[in-house]
Amino acid sequence: MKGRSLAEVAAGAIVLAVAAIFLGYAVLHSGRGTVTAEGMQLRASFDRIDGLANGADVRIAGVKVGTVTDSRIDPDSFAAVLTFKVDRSLKLPADTSAEITSEGLLGGKYVSLVPGGSDKLLADGGRITETQGSVSLESLLGRFIFSVTQMNGSQNHNQEGGGAAAPK
Repeated sequence: MKGRSLAEVAAGAIVLAVAAIFLGYAVLHSGRGTVTAEGMQLRASFDRIDGLANGADVRIAGVKVGTVTDSRIDPDSFAAVLTFKVDRSLKLPADTSAEITSEGLLGGKYVSLVPGGSDKLLADGGRITETQGSVSLESLLGRFIFSVTQMNGSQNHNQEGGGAAAPK
């Protein structure tokens, strides 16, 4: 009995060790690890950043080029200010724009950068001024339901006697 339980404990320990190795590999190679210090730091202000968290991707044309490192509220304008690091080898034009985009209907959010055409380049610590905040799916759905309800209400009112007579 003791030999069997010792073998079971050893097998369990081996399974846990292998699982820990796989988990460590996944974290290190997923692109979600810590941000390297070599990145160029940029800032941008948004009216809303719903669903975007620190560690979210920064992408250009769908390719990850950086990571969001900090988010805070500007006490003067009450705008959300994001700080993110991007690959230092990128030469981003000064008129680059940033928008909060969703990976899909139920996917996570990320910052999408769209490089402009300016000859001037963004420097480390630079600010992106052209931004578009997050679009709230709940808000859009609420507006749609409200407009459909309003349309149905006005059609019912017209059919009850307020509408024009049908042509003969």
